[in-house]
Amino acid sequence: MTILDEINNHKRTEIAEAKSKVSLEQLKESPYFKRKTNSLKAALLADGASGVIAEFKTQSPSKGVINAEAEVSEVTAAYVAAGACGLSVLTDDRFFGGSFEDLAKARWANPKTPVLRKDFMLDPYQVYEAKAHGADVILLIAESLSKSLLLELTQTAKEIGLEVLVEVHSAEELEKLNDMVDLVGVNNRNLKTFEVDINTSVRLSEQIPDQFAKISESGISDPESIAQLRAAGFKGFLIGETFMKTEDPGNACKEFIEKLK
Repeated sequence: MTILDEINNHKRTEIAEAKSKVSLEQLKESPYFKRKTNSLKAALLADGASGVIAEFKTQSPSKGVINAEAEVSEVTAAYVAAGACGLSVLTDDRFFGGSFEDLAKARWANPKTPVLRKDFMLDPYQVYEAKAHGADVILLIAESLSKSLLLELTQTAKEIGLEVLVEVHSAEELEKLNDMVDLVGVNNRNLKTFEVDINTSVRLSEQIPDQFAKISESGISDPESIAQLRAAGFKGFLIGETFMKTEDPGNACKEFIEKLK
């Protein structure tokens, strides 16, 4: 069993438990259902955009604890002040130490900034959860989903005003895309082995249709890599560990973005 299999198996149990505690109708009563969402795609395509999507992540299966002291409101606000185009917040607890509380705090601290709910989405119920807790964008991992389920989750997201970022790691997974998807992210980390190779993005870039904003995810640790990825057509760069492993993630983000100018 791969790490991704283990995560998804546990996630299905979590979803069943969540459904038993909070109904869809209760989720729809959240004040966030009435707010106009922020567009991550528009933010990435804006003139002069840094392209950086800064992630708040305190731990991971591959690295263990990354930063146990970071406070989500402070860090995400510092990311935005540094010039990040968007935020990514982990909501998986067991494997990544995230929570809906983290998502809500990031939303409250950064009302005008696009926020991605980073989790393992397997059920339309989770799309409603994302909206109810303030997300603007959801992540769908192509490897975990059939083409039909990915379409169903995308349709659900669009119905309630959320953008969709589909994550791929191979050319075969690109065949699962549909026209309602907004952004395509190439994960440089193999979710079966957790090995990282930034050239994965470069290899797949030409095979991603131009209608999708392209994002490179994972393993981006130096500004020089951004130039290579931009040349390959990427508009977004999801970066978490590079910032979070430092004592001051916000300042690390600021220094990184300043080197891009």
